[in-house]
Amino acid sequence: MNAFLRLAHGIENILEDGYIESKILNRYPGVLGHSLEASRAHQYETMSTLTQLIEGESENSHIWLSITSLILSYVKFGEIKYGDEPISDERLQAVFSLIAELDRALTDPSARERWNITNIIIIRLWNYIKDFLEYCEKLADEAEASEDGVGGILGALLSALAGASEEAKGSTAPAEEAKGIPSSPASVPVKRAATAKKAAASVKKPDEEKSEKEKPEAGTPEDDDPKEEKPGEDSIASPENKGDPEPGEVDEADATGDLYEDRNIPSGTDADSSPSNYVSDKEGGRIPLTQTDDVSSPTGGETTRDDDYSGSGYANSAADIDRLLDNMAEKAAAKQLETERSAELNDLAKAVSYGNIHKGLDTIVHRMPEVEDNTKEQYNLIASPLVHISKLLQRSILQQLKDKRSGGKQTGLLMGRRLDAHALPRNDGRVFYKNALPNQIPELAVGLLVDESGSMSCGERATYARATAIILYDFCRSLGIPVMVYGHSTKGSAIALYSYAEFDDIDGNDRYRMMDISSRCNNRDGAALRYVSEQLSRRTEEVKILILISDGQPADNGYYGTAAEEDLRGVKAEYSKRHIIFVAAAIGDDKEAIQRIYGDSFLDITDLNKLPVALTNVVKRHIRL
Repeated sequence: MNAFLRLAHGIENILEDGYIESKILNRYPGVLGHSLEASRAHQYETMSTLTQLIEGESENSHIWLSITSLILSYVKFGEIKYGDEPISDERLQAVFSLIAELDRALTDPSARERWNITNIIIIRLWNYIKDFLEYCEKLADEAEASEDGVGGILGALLSALAGASEEAKGSTAPAEEAKGIPSSPASVPVKRAATAKKAAASVKKPDEEKSEKEKPEAGTPEDDDPKEEKPGEDSIASPENKGDPEPGEVDEADATGDLYEDRNIPSGTDADSSPSNYVSDKEGGRIPLTQTDDVSSPTGGETTRDDDYSGSGYANSAADIDRLLDNMAEKAAAKQLETERSAELNDLAKAVSYGNIHKGLDTIVHRMPEVEDNTKEQYNLIASPLVHISKLLQRSILQQLKDKRSGGKQTGLLMGRRLDAHALPRNDGRVFYKNALPNQIPELAVGLLVDESGSMSCGERATYARATAIILYDFCRSLGIPVMVYGHSTKGSAIALYSYAEFDDIDGNDRYRMMDISSRCNNRDGAALRYVSEQLSRRTEEVKILILISDGQPADNGYYGTAAEEDLRGVKAEYSKRHIIFVAAAIGDDKEAIQRIYGDSFLDITDLNKLPVALTNVVKRHIRL
């Protein structure tokens, strides 16, 4: 029973891995997708051919493990290394009979369906499985009789069921040395389509099968037909099998090579599984506009019927639609959640007590439920140098944070309870070490509040504030520090708050929202400061930092002068008692007013070029290493 459970779980695990990796390749075509493709390419290169698997069966393996390896190869890579074996081999035929079910397992989002398909595989291949289980039972009995526990061969077999053994794989010669294996692998969907087509052509009914004696001998017209595949020619979509174009023909690979290169799809594929029908979410090449004087005028021609057409053989139709539906559902869900969050933020704004000085004023929290493509394009144009600055600022503390989080051995200490034998020859006294326990660092949350009054349009202040917000946001997120970014101004007689980044980024677009930071109207700082302080005070982190970027004193209808300044000092005093650290970065000409208001929290930024580094260093100082 233990061996059977391992076997069933092994099959389901293969299907689950194939489904998950297909999803990753579809959804993340960037660095993550390319990294996975590189890893899979290496795995495929080191996989054994069918010939090598069969050779291993005569030693410490079993035919079922060979079939399992072929299933794994099809599910993950879309193709199978035949080696020198004919396509009529029973192992290949066993896998080919399951092609439809394996394809369904790779596209159906339900894990239950993959278990159903696991059961189907067990039922259809029960003869092999039953023999394998009996073989395992026999080895177990022999091992028990010899008092060796589970013997080496049985242990290897059971480990292979869990995917932890190389015993059943035979030699690991490079893929290029195997017969008929192309050196540049095609995309998985194209390969899978070609394999499925070959499987459909090879799986015949019993009354249609020919015996070896009935096969045409070498030298007959049938054998010389280049379209008839010989048993040894087992490469799927192999370039060497494609052949050269007839004189006067245009090679499709040459005509569309640029397009295939753009879409990361090889051009050496069978006609019916051509990558031209491969669907991608990326834009490909386009035929440039050419000045022409006329078009060709063919003569003759007739309309005919094709009663034998059986489809394009494209195996990824369901996966494409599934990806499309997933993206649509994900965007719709994110938009709905963002709409709900906007309502929650406005409810919070209504619940905050702003004091008599702001009594009777409306408060509105503005947040974009979704980000337009042009905003993302604008961000992508400027993001690289800003993110680079963030990475440079992270570099000095990143390794220390990793060491603290993972723990480890600290050496070169002047004092301690443990001597480091390797350091004894030193003459500086640093010969002690200690084992550091892992720490969850930093226990820190950051809020950034940007003044968006009209005067921020002067001297590029709003531009510097926007760039600083992007750098600080990337710095904090990269180090795992919760961060929120708000702007504030007024809109008519209402207090206007602008939510750019929240502590939890639902749709992954908060970095784009910060492109909207700009100068607007008046500034009623006390209400905005109280709202953001209330948000930050609810965090559970031990250290809470609220950074304010401002170019002057508060100025709004009925809100200015000493009364407004006293309101700000009151907010600072109240929330300082709730363990919020205030940092007021003064970037305008009215720095004396800001220093007067915030006292020891005042930070003079004379050179705006130093603003991003100065504020990021404020956060770095509070990361307890």
